[in-house]
Amino acid sequence: MEPSSTLIERLKVRYAEPQRFYHTWGHIETLLGLFRTHHQHFDDPERVLWALYWHDAVYDPTSSENEAQSAALLRAEARPFLSKERLDDAVRIVEATQRHQVPDIIAPELIRDLTLFLDMDLSILGQPDQIFDVYEAAIRKEYAFVEETAYRLARTAVLERFLERNRLYFNDIFAERWEEAARVNLKRSIAALR
Repeated sequence: MEPSSTLIERLKVRYAEPQRFYHTWGHIETLLGLFRTHHQHFDDPERVLWALYWHDAVYDPTSSENEAQSAALLRAEARPFLSKERLDDAVRIVEATQRHQVPDIIAPELIRDLTLFLDMDLSILGQPDQIFDVYEAAIRKEYAFVEETAYRLARTAVLERFLERNRLYFNDIFAERWEEAARVNLKRSIAALR
């Protein structure tokens, strides 16, 4: 079951908030395209779809609680429509977007769907350089309140954490497509920030 048009319209209002430049409905549409293309790879597409819609529903660049609050909103709004188990799984997927890593304690039957979603959410890193550069500029706009030197240091640290991973993408289907380009983009962005 997909979210109702009423729920979708409420989400679109959230994703149109003025502090958003990357974390907009356009990001959701991009992920929906990937979701539809790779639908057959998910064990439970429904839980992934609900997580996809809500994963950035709450977005305040000054807060470190966005993922937790997005997960809480998903739990509140989806409760009438999803089974408890499916809702719990969707909430875990949203929560995992905070670090883009697989939590230490997670049901084995959720790992595939979780990692596929995390890979899709990071697909922007492996896009052609012009698209990646637009993304980086949009992130800077979302953090416009941060002084330039402080932003450069913080953003460099975030990008370096991704670059330090043995592999950015958990699944072969996405690693083969985006890994090399993502590493080039990250290195280029870090060099520009420095």
